Amino acid sequence: MWEDRFSTPEYVFGEDPARFLTEHQNLLHAGDTALCVADGEGRNSVFLAKLGLKVAALEYAPSAIKKARNLAERADVTVDFREADVLHYDWSEQYDLVIGIFIQFVGPKERDQLFAGMKHSVRPGGLVLLHGYTPEQIAYGTGGPPHAENMYTTAQLAEDFDGWSILENRAYERDVQEGRGHSGHSALIDFVARKPAR
Repeated sequence: MWEDRFSTPEYVFGEDPARFLTEHQNLLHAGDTALCVADGEGRNSVFLAKLGLKVAALEYAPSAIKKARNLAERADVTVDFREADVLHYDWSEQYDLVIGIFIQFVGPKERDQLFAGMKHSVRPGGLVLLHGYTPEQIAYGTGGPPHAENMYTTAQLAEDFDGWSILENRAYERDVQEGRGHSGHSALIDFVARKPAR
């Protein structure tokens, strides 16, 4: 499915970073390490690398990785792109930032597994940043899967990251124009949490 989706000349979600990242640049510091989960065609990891972060990016589809490498080359930056199934990844390394943007391709059970891996990969005192859709997105049909259970709510994310310091947990609506994949009025959620220092 993902290979078919990304094996097109165009960048399905555009070449510019998610607005979520540009609006949270105060959290993105040159020299920090970052892991982008299910990074797709590289728009977000390349943006982070352009800011001077040391970036690794996980992606399942070889066609997406090829486009991501192309994007990085054109931007004259280096990203450690890794072909990986995030549901069978070892999450052994730790990073200052672990970032998941529109990674709502899994339901609640697999999400628990995915979040556990992401949490493990955040260093003590580091941040997890999530951006995605709320269940209200189903009615709009302007991006994301057609499964309400895959979407995030503020209550669910607060529970999932219980014990972490939650810096932001906000649901809102706005127009999104990110390639043909995300286009139109959307129900969104931004979440940032800091891992306990110990």
